[in-house]
This record gives sequence, structure tokens and C-alpha cells, in this order.
Amino acid sequence: MSSAPEVSVVIPTFARPDLVTRAVRSALAQTVTDIEVIVVIDGPDQATQDALSGIDDHRLRLVQLAQKGGAPNARNVGVEHAAAPWTALLDDDDEWLPEKLSVQLAYARTATVALPIIASRLINKTPRAEFVMPRRLPFDGEPVCEYLTVRRGLFHGDGFIQTSTIMAPTSLLRRVPFTVGLRRQQELDWTLRALDHDGVDLVIAAEPLVLWHQDEDRPRISLNSPWEAQLEWVRKMRPRLTPKAYAAIMMSIISSMAAPTRSFRVFRMLLGDARRHGRPSAIDYLTFFQIWLIPPQLRHTLRDRILSRRRPAPGPAVEPTPATSATPDGRPSTAEHTVRTAATTLPVPTSSPGSDVHV
Repeated sequence: MSSAPEVSVVIPTFARPDLVTRAVRSALAQTVTDIEVIVVIDGPDQATQDALSGIDDHRLRLVQLAQKGGAPNARNVGVEHAAAPWTALLDDDDEWLPEKLSVQLAYARTATVALPIIASRLINKTPRAEFVMPRRLPFDGEPVCEYLTVRRGLFHGDGFIQTSTIMAPTSLLRRVPFTVGLRRQQELDWTLRALDHDGVDLVIAAEPLVLWHQDEDRPRISLNSPWEAQLEWVRKMRPRLTPKAYAAIMMSIISSMAAPTRSFRVFRMLLGDARRHGRPSAIDYLTFFQIWLIPPQLRHTLRDRILSRRRPAPGPAVEPTPATSATPDGRPSTAEHTVRTAATTLPVPTSSPGSDVHV
């Protein structure tokens, strides 16, 4: 490996040696070989050190933290250790298809801005179904915050971004670190804050390049976040959101976390907040009521059955025009920031998720 690799891969982990080993092997199996893989072990964890010590590859580096600080902090530490101009993020329970970095670097070379965030579609694997997300690429001129949050279906949204799909300039990830202490919506929070900066755009590759394992029989830290903390987060993010996006987050994401309280007071507060500061659609109201009325397990089953029967919609053939709305200092506002897509530039990888990923 040269002194300056082409891409640094950052993987935060703690106490999941088998899963992180799978993730590391998928990163080392990339067709782009000039990389470094930085695994940040988030606290004392001898089992993970022992498991990764069995991988004989000079491109793998371990960073051991003295105490737990959470995944956002571990990612930030990994980025500080990155030697490459690009950093790609990978969660320890996900996998990459072998062409992932190659495809994203090709998109990066054709980007029209100085600091492009390159994301992609992924293959969502649950115990009940397997389907591609996001279902569609952004429409021409669609604000990023609306693309990523506004629903057009009762049990699902169309837009989506997930940490393991993101490759971005290392300098941008250092300038805009992940929010330490935020338990959910970490990638949405980071993306919207990053888009506040000059020369930054979001590019979404049409190809599914990541395997996202949604194994519901094992603990997921991100699913145990107190809804009050997430409510505080979305209220702070309101200046970066359109009224449509704010209502969608409040009536779907926050409501799904708060619904187990079965509290009419909380129900009324969230509904009132969404109506007062947002612009709910009919789908938002339907989503809100079904979240509070239908048990989560049944909702998830219905969602997976619906999505597994639908093919993802094709992306637009024409690259969207950048947003024209601006903040008082003349920069495009995050709430109206549009997203660029590269739906027809490159061929879809021919590898199948079942056979070509190293596990």
C-alpha cells in the first residue's frame, strides 16, 4: 500500500467480533485495492482484537479506545486517523459488494462540485424479505431533506441514506464530524449539516452497493434511543428542514419511537407540533395514526411484504439543477438543497449479493 491510499475505510465496532470480521473482509475484498481499513474498537474488547488479529492483511489497522464513546465518536476518531483523501464509512454489521468503492470513485471523478458526498442504493436484508432501498432516486429539483424523509407510501418512504453507503472527502468529514451522543438518524443529521457548507452536494449512485443486515433477533443500539432526545434533535434541525420534511419526521420517525408509551399526552403533543411547525400531508396523517394503532411487529411484516413485491423505481436521466433559494449570505439553504444523481452514467454491477461477497 502506498503512503497515501486512495480510500480510507472507517468501521466502528464493539463486542461483535463475528460481525465486524465479516464487514472487514468485505472491505478488503474491494476491487479497489489501494485502501486502508481502520477499525475503531469502542472500548475494551479483547474478543474483537483476537478475531481481527487473525486477518493477515497489512491494510488493516486497529484503533483501540480506552472507553466507550458511541459510534459517532468512534467514526470521528477513525476519520482523524484516515490517510486517504476519501473516507468511506462501514457499520460493523453491514457488508459491501466488491465494486462498491470502484463505482463511487468513478462518480466522484465526474462530480461538478469540490466536495461531493457519494452515496448509493443498498440491499436491505430482513428475516422476512430482501429489497433495494431507496426505492427511487431524487426528482429534478427535489430538496434533499424532503427526498430523505417525506413518505409517499403508508409503510415506507421512497428516499433513504444509510451510513455504510457514504463515501465523502476526508476533509469534509473532519470539518463536519458526526454528532456525538445522537443515537438515531446519525447519517441524516450529518448529511444535512454537511450540505450547509459551500461546494458540497449529495450524489446518489443508482447501483445497490451495500448489504444492510436488519437482523431483528439481535440487539441494535440505534433502536433503543429515548424518543425525547430524538424530539429535541429534530426541533434543533428545523431550520434545515422544509415544513414538509419536518412534519414527516415528527409523524413517522419520532412517533414510531414514542408510540410504545401509549400516552395520549405524547400523541397530542407530537401531532400538534407537526401541525404547528410543519405541513403534514394526507400520508403523514395516515402514517401517524397507523403507527399509534398497529403493533410494531405487524407493521414491519406488512412493510416487508409490500416492499419485497415492488421493483425500485428508475432514477431520472437528467441531472437536477442546483437549488436557487438562498440564505441571507447568498448560499443555498439546506432545506431547499437539491440532490444530484448519477443514474445512467455507469453500468449496474453484475455481481450477485449472495455469491460474490466475502463472508
